[in-house]
Amino acid sequence: MVPAPLLVLTAAICTQTGQAFGKQLSGDIGAGGVVALRLGFAALLLLVWFRPKLPDRRQLPWIFALGTAVAGMNLVYPAMRYLPVGVASTIQLLGPLTVGLLGSRRLPDLGAAVVAGAGVWLLNDPAGGPLPWPGLLLAALSAVAMGSYLVLSRKVAMLTGGPSGLAWGVAFAAVLGTPTGLLAQPVDWAPGVLLAGAAVATITAVLPYTLEQSALRRIGAGPVGVLLSLEPAVAAVAGLLVLDEQLSAIRWLGLGCVSAVAAWTATSSRRARAPAEPPANA
Repeated sequence: MVPAPLLVLTAAICTQTGQAFGKQLSGDIGAGGVVALRLGFAALLLLVWFRPKLPDRRQLPWIFALGTAVAGMNLVYPAMRYLPVGVASTIQLLGPLTVGLLGSRRLPDLGAAVVAGAGVWLLNDPAGGPLPWPGLLLAALSAVAMGSYLVLSRKVAMLTGGPSGLAWGVAFAAVLGTPTGLLAQPVDWAPGVLLAGAAVATITAVLPYTLEQSALRRIGAGPVGVLLSLEPAVAAVAGLLVLDEQLSAIRWLGLGCVSAVAAWTATSSRRARAPAEPPANA
């Protein structure tokens, strides 16, 4: 049996490497085209895999809200037109990190928030060149969407009793994001482009979900959260290997600060996640 920590690390590598290849693909079909193909194929794969029942009227508003959040998370792809993959991933992580720290009055958690803020400040290393504001804004919006996704996914999982809510949420995200992406830049429907889109959807959404859910059942949310805090570092390495994106030492330090706070939040939180809760990479 594959060790659970290895499953989580594999999921992180899949997510971030897939995002790096998605950024590379955006050079051919645009960020909107990548989002359209990713959401379209992810929705199709999840609906076929889970075969969910039709949601009832009580579930629909929450599923629509979840789908809107999923669509918003994909703003990280246009953000990566301006930012290195590692920086965009780190900023996006601030969304769930804020959810974890929000409302806490404990001194250690407040200190963790200060460290995370310092990490973000270090990311904008003047020596490495100031980060473009359009990229920062898009990454910040994806962070808000990712934080909202975590809150909404819990509610939807409770209402639907399983992953069916995620499947319908991603389907609604595809309804929102696919036409918008195609209008932004028409996609060349060549077989190679479609295959690349299906691969990005599988590597960044479907496969990580399967691996993380298997790990959650075996070691719980706390250890999984700690391991997932390594995603910014994995993203930076993926950006380096796939796209030759170089980060300054200061930005690596900022990335490390945010990852450390994410690990702290995962270990210190007393609010256990439900085993059926979807991971934050849909």
